[in-house]
Amino acid sequence: MIVLVPAYQPGAALPVLVERLRRADVGSDVVVVDDGSGSAFSGVFDEAAREGATVITHSRNRGKGAALKTGIRDILARFPGHDVVTADADGQHTVHDIQRVADALASDVSHPPTLVLGARAFHGTVPLRSRLGNSVARRLFEIAAGWKASDTQTGLCGIPADMLPWLLNVPGERFEYETEMLLRLRSAGFEAREVAVDTLYLESNASSHFRPFVDSVRVTAPLLVFAASSLLAFLVDTIALLVLTALTGSLIGSIVGARVLSASVNFVVNRRFVFRRRGRQRIVAQGLGYTTLALLLLGSNVVWMTFLTDLGLPLLAAKVVTETVLAVTSYQVQRRVIFARRRTGPDGRRRLAPSQERQRSAEALGDRMDLTIPRRERTP
Repeated sequence: MIVLVPAYQPGAALPVLVERLRRADVGSDVVVVDDGSGSAFSGVFDEAAREGATVITHSRNRGKGAALKTGIRDILARFPGHDVVTADADGQHTVHDIQRVADALASDVSHPPTLVLGARAFHGTVPLRSRLGNSVARRLFEIAAGWKASDTQTGLCGIPADMLPWLLNVPGERFEYETEMLLRLRSAGFEAREVAVDTLYLESNASSHFRPFVDSVRVTAPLLVFAASSLLAFLVDTIALLVLTALTGSLIGSIVGARVLSASVNFVVNRRFVFRRRGRQRIVAQGLGYTTLALLLLGSNVVWMTFLTDLGLPLLAAKVVTETVLAVTSYQVQRRVIFARRRTGPDGRRRLAPSQERQRSAEALGDRMDLTIPRRERTP
């Protein structure tokens, strides 16, 4: 088992963490990724190396997701077949909790491979931005993913070796990477479970580089884009419904016509921008799947709209209530069925077209060329 620590401009807690991990014999090695912290922090990383860590350095800051991917590539190359536990560099994760996650990972023989999340309880003295950020993230995540996670922003994760190649293909370079990982986990054939850990914030979490507004937008970007797409479809559908109703006087006919128009717009936007499925591959199957979903939602829409308007609810109000009820179901089916990525192969990688394989190889080569990787050996 390898401990992987992404770090950007860390304090003295980093070498202390490495020293305690080595002294407690947690894992066979500690890999620290310096995410372009700059020369002012080289002393901290030199001390971490003296304490026994292997330090890999990005020449520029690229984000937490990129740092995790760099560490995973290094571990796959030097420690094939080893499980990994990720931990933050700011001292929030104690050696005891890292060991707890490592033990849970080592004892897990379930199939499919299962990600172990070190979940914080958020009781007691917790900084307001952390409490609010995690509360909002949990609610949004449950809606988007279809399963509950009590701590969606934990940096303490136990990753089985079979999952590592897949993680290199998860999109995202910064804080949104971990959210993307959890959102895509089950559709890739993996599972997750939680292990309770302590909630520890040093100096009100002052060392955290998580920016409440900017990075919250990044973390929730997949949900925000879908929400924007749904809002666009809602506006198209509502305007068309009002116009067609005024022209024809037929509620059911107007609902059908408006839904056909808005569904066409929604399919194009969701495929290209929300779920990022481009090109012509599988477009026919996706179109048929979306059409089936649209018909089912249309039937539900007619039932709900008729029921609510018969109760005396105004047309526009009935529309808002109906669309709100159906939006969550629509997102789940589209993400997990219609636009789901193909299942991973035995090595955890998605099967790619030859042109995509060449592009991925070129990107990986560019990543390696962008790194400065001093191999700092452990001192006796």
